[in-house]
Amino acid sequence: MLLQLAARNLLRHRARAGTALAAIAAGVMSMILAGGLVQDMYTTLGEALIYSQSGHLQAGHPAIFSHGSRAPEKFLIAAPERVKARLSEMEGVTHVMARLSFSGLLNNGKVDLPIIGDGVEPELEANLARSISMLSGRLLSGRDRNGILVGEGLARALQLEVGDPVTVVASTLDGAVNTGDFEVVGVFRSFSKEYDERAVRLPLAAAQDLVGTIGANLIVLLLDRTERTSAAAAAAGTALAGSGLAVKRWEEVNDFYANTVALYDRQLAVLRVIMLFMVLLGVANAVNMSVFERMSEFGTMRALGNRSGFVVALILTECLLLGVAGALVGAVAGSLLAVVISAIGIPMPPPPNSNAGYTAQIPLLPAIVAQSFAIGVTSTLLSGLLPALKARRVGIVDALRTSF
Repeated sequence: MLLQLAARNLLRHRARAGTALAAIAAGVMSMILAGGLVQDMYTTLGEALIYSQSGHLQAGHPAIFSHGSRAPEKFLIAAPERVKARLSEMEGVTHVMARLSFSGLLNNGKVDLPIIGDGVEPELEANLARSISMLSGRLLSGRDRNGILVGEGLARALQLEVGDPVTVVASTLDGAVNTGDFEVVGVFRSFSKEYDERAVRLPLAAAQDLVGTIGANLIVLLLDRTERTSAAAAAAGTALAGSGLAVKRWEEVNDFYANTVALYDRQLAVLRVIMLFMVLLGVANAVNMSVFERMSEFGTMRALGNRSGFVVALILTECLLLGVAGALVGAVAGSLLAVVISAIGIPMPPPPNSNAGYTAQIPLLPAIVAQSFAIGVTSTLLSGLLPALKARRVGIVDALRTSF
């Protein structure tokens, strides 16, 4: 009976109920679109970092992850091939590759600039270059012995083009200074502008000769699906137990990603709070007007024997029905809009610390839709709580006197 009365009351005041329903639906729809857009940015950024720099997992000495950025060549894995063989047997692993990272200088015959170099296995690293754009030239191949890839910013600073000779200066493990002559075979752009301003890549054998070692300091794993990362990290840790090596997920290796997610999570939380208050204020106005105009009706109900608690329950039931209907309309409208917008795509400018823009989509995620729906219903219920308690406190005689 309470649900029937509440539904009839809403239908009696269609204009006011429609206004409140539109406010709820707009809030829910906005939260679905905003949440999906932010989640798409997380996915795009994560995949770009995985398939241009870090891979899904990295294994190495614990010190190289904490304070090895200045001299990574000091933290070597004694038998990288043995570690690779052990990790390649894991489920979901598609490629395992060794890297030798080092720091040094790049000289174009006139100017020296500091660099972060990576000695890579060209055939395997080609699978990790999905998010790398070749601005000129080509990727490294197995035939390259003295080829080198240069980041866009570094190439611009040294005015390098494909075919130009360069010299790499690096310290050996014994502390001596060693040099190597290379030819630029390609200029690349990754997702990170800062990385491209200092990055070079050369064949692993050439990097080993330059540093004076036969080892590597990182083992990079590529998985068939990014969703496997946590499970694969646990399995890799078990496989390398007792070896003294640590396994890091791509989120842990890329500080920029973690900081970006933390920033946008806070912004999205503030947006949800703003939407909650917007819906609450919009609906509260409609509910307040409805309760004031129906005060004599509530007085009549109480005079006929209904308790004041029944009046409160009736008002809150109307708010609940209004919230569920508005949130449902908003969820459906938001989902349809997300599908349409994703089909068209949203051209986005380059994010901070990046040179490349991208086309954004709005994925439909059940968690975001459920959160938005819950916020819409909750805010509507909260908006009706104060008017309901106010109607409860008005005496029967005073309520009847408000009749026009």
